[in-house]
Amino acid sequence: MKYFGTDGFRGEANKGLTVDHAFKIGRYVGWYYGARQDRKARVVVGKDTRRSSYMFESALVAGLVASGADAYMLHVIPTPGVAYETVDGRFDCGIMISASHNPYTDNGIKLVNSEGYKMDEDVLELIEAYIDGEVEVPLATGDHIGATVDYMQGRNRYIAHLIASANFSLQGVKVGLDCANGSASSVAKPVFDALGADVRVINNAPDGFNINVDCGSTHLDRLRRHVVEQGLDVGFAYDGDADRCLAVDERGNVVDGDLILYVCGVYLNKHGRLTGGTVVPTVMSNYGLFKAFDEASLSYETTAVGDKNVYACMRANGYSLGGEQSGHIIFGDIECTGDGIMTSLRIMEVLRAERETLSQLCAPVKLYPQLLTNVRVTDRDAAMADEAVLASVKEAEEFLGDRGRVLVRASGTEPLVRVLAEAPTDELCREASEFTLKALEPFRVE
Repeated sequence: MKYFGTDGFRGEANKGLTVDHAFKIGRYVGWYYGARQDRKARVVVGKDTRRSSYMFESALVAGLVASGADAYMLHVIPTPGVAYETVDGRFDCGIMISASHNPYTDNGIKLVNSEGYKMDEDVLELIEAYIDGEVEVPLATGDHIGATVDYMQGRNRYIAHLIASANFSLQGVKVGLDCANGSASSVAKPVFDALGADVRVINNAPDGFNINVDCGSTHLDRLRRHVVEQGLDVGFAYDGDADRCLAVDERGNVVDGDLILYVCGVYLNKHGRLTGGTVVPTVMSNYGLFKAFDEASLSYETTAVGDKNVYACMRANGYSLGGEQSGHIIFGDIECTGDGIMTSLRIMEVLRAERETLSQLCAPVKLYPQLLTNVRVTDRDAAMADEAVLASVKEAEEFLGDRGRVLVRASGTEPLVRVLAEAPTDELCREASEFTLKALEPFRVE
């Protein structure tokens, strides 16, 4: 793909991703789902809080209606809210404007199909061909021009869906929320308020520039202090478009995606709700998580990095729980994408049902130290196929035995080979890494 990566078309606003790109995406999507089939398309559009999102929203909507589609504007909403409303409102597709956890200078355009899944690659390739001028689509005229609809009721339905998913009360529970000055700012607190929680919110005053700035799921220090100083029971941090969630326990300790998978996996399995007794993490999950799964008699099936790969595995096998260390957690029985607010509600379900603190629920998992080294190389594919490099990984594995592992993979976007070592101590991580780092020396770029 030339423009669309694993998480949409992303780039610096009006440099890598321009308003012209947004207009053309709207033009093609509006025609593809509408006039191409001699019908009127219905497309729902959401955005996060960064300044450029408003510009891209206007361009996308202009392109959609110019091609004859009706554009339903959800305004500021989490990415999973767009996916939910695309299905619930029976739209032809959904579009989200966000660069997730990136700085406000970046932005992105994500598309989902009518089933709420990430858009099919064959459709994205057609859009790219239109962006590059390889094909033309007609402009709508007369009464075929589309309409723009202010669709706040769609966001309200999404909030109602989140509330309805929780069949428990949070009366008397003190919860901290870090909304990252992003999409969660208009959704998370109303949900927890409706469930009766004592909610203490930080970073929920977006100004177009402060999204993800020293806050949210990528900067947890302020939430950790907030939980401890306020004597809260738990804290949750979302990223810019609220499809991720990381937690903080009552002691101020970080509970990452791996620990969330463990806590929820054990609980769901206990109640017969974990399909096949299997959780779907990625290869980058901590080795300590896999050991904890073994001790809890849970099966797991790892995938390549990316929530798209996690969900593909879940969908193909009917699994009900999967996710990433970064906080993209998917509950397959109720959704087809990561939803940060839904994740925090599922954690609250476990806390209320088990009558234990989050630190107690996480205690069985002993996360291993990790050492990640990025090696810039002349040719990442040649390095990954080199016999000496492959042999070094086996040497490292033999050196560690069942004490840990070494994982080597190429970056998907840069000339880098990533070497990840996990072991009970930092020293063992360094020693295990050295086998492969030495083998990569002939390919290294200084």
